[in-house]
Amino acid sequence: MTQPLRLGIAGLGTVGMGVVKIIQQKAEILATRSGQEVVITAVSARSRDKDRGFDLSAYAWEDDPVRLASRDDVDVFIELIGGSEGPALDATQAAIAAGKDVITANKAMLAVHGQTLAQAAEDRQKLIRFEAAVAGGIPVVKALTEGLAGNQITRIMGVMNGTCNYILTQMQATGRDYEALFEECAELAFSKLIQILMLAALMRVTNSRCWPPSRLARRSISRLSSWKVSAPSRSKTSGKLRIWGTASNCWAWHK
Repeated sequence: MTQPLRLGIAGLGTVGMGVVKIIQQKAEILATRSGQEVVITAVSARSRDKDRGFDLSAYAWEDDPVRLASRDDVDVFIELIGGSEGPALDATQAAIAAGKDVITANKAMLAVHGQTLAQAAEDRQKLIRFEAAVAGGIPVVKALTEGLAGNQITRIMGVMNGTCNYILTQMQATGRDYEALFEECAELAFSKLIQILMLAALMRVTNSRCWPPSRLARRSISRLSSWKVSAPSRSKTSGKLRIWGTASNCWAWHK
C-alpha cells in the first residue's frame, strides 16, 4: 500500500485553516486524484489555545515552526506564516536542510529569498512550490514552468492586488483621497503592502533576470490625487496599477 503523504503546516490563520479544512473535508477526493492519501501529522502557530473552528487534536503541536519543519513524520512542509524574515524563513530553510519538499504562499519571502531557497531545494533534489503566492492562486507558475517550458518568456504583465484595485476604484467613484482609503482598508483588515512582490516572485521562474525588490522601479498609487484618478472616467476607462517585467526590467506603473 502506498504510504500517505504527510504534511506539516506552519501558520493557522485564514489560509492555513483553509488548507486544514480542505484536507479534512476532501480527503477522499484528494486521495483519488493524487493516488495517495494526504494527511496532516503536525501543525504550528503562535497560539495553541485559540478557537479556530476545527478540531486539531489529532495533530502533533509544535510551538516552534523550525522544529515542525524538521520532524521525521513530515514529508512536505507548508509555510503559511508570512513575512520575508524570521520564523517563516528559518523554518523554510530548516525544512529544505532536512530534506523536505516545501509549499509556501509567502510573497515577501519569495521576492527577497526565492532564488536562494530554490537553489537550496534543487541542490537537495527537493521541490519548493509557491503557486498560491502568485496571481491569486491562478496556476500561472505551472503554466510557465510546464505548459510553456519550450518557450522563451520575454515579458510578463498583470494587475496588482485586490486592495490596490479597491482603493483606485473608490478614489474614482467617491473622490476620496488615498490616505483615508488606505486607513479604511487597514481597519477592514485586508490592507497589504502595495509593492511588486508578486511580480518579483513570478519573474524568478522565467529565464529573465530579476532584480531584488529594492532595486525595482515603481510608482506607487499613494502619489495619485483623486483628481488624477477621476480623469480616466471621463474617457470611460478605469485606473489600475499595472505591473510588468521584461528580460531586463521590472516595473510597477499606474495605467
